[in-house]
Amino acid sequence: DPSRSTVARDATFHAARPMRERDWPQRAQRAQRMNGRRSEPDEGLNRLSESVIGAAIEVHRELGPGLLESFYEHALCLELAQRELAFERQVAVRVSYKGTPIGISRMDVVVEDQVLVELKATDGHSPLHMAQVLSYLKTSGLPLGLLINFNVPVLRNGLKRVVRTRP
Repeated sequence: DPSRSTVARDATFHAARPMRERDWPQRAQRAQRMNGRRSEPDEGLNRLSESVIGAAIEVHRELGPGLLESFYEHALCLELAQRELAFERQVAVRVSYKGTPIGISRMDVVVEDQVLVELKATDGHSPLHMAQVLSYLKTSGLPLGLLINFNVPVLRNGLKRVVRTRP
């Protein structure tokens, strides 16, 4: 569709950090300006994403930064199972060009068929990581993505929450 030439038009970005009281007025004003341009997930999806973030924080608390991404993925899946959340690892996503399949990519973890979890263990987030999450959300049709970088001293600084706003 030529009207959607960039993936960035398909999602909004949300920092996964607690909202401080002094942020409320600015966020309320911004939300009013954005009214009609952003579609927030329903309360159930928000609770699910909070559970996934809680599981990631527990993994980071136990393992700390500095390991390979595959270790964090395995540990996160153990934590999700302990919390009785359904998930799939390395979920295949078909990539097409003008309707013709050109390959398969893999999403790290999908929780409850609703939340994409893309894991990293790198020095900071790069625009490429965000583009990857946006592409996965667009291709899979999932409503919400979490980009989690475990290679940070405090996991809150390694979280990005992405909401797909267009079908």
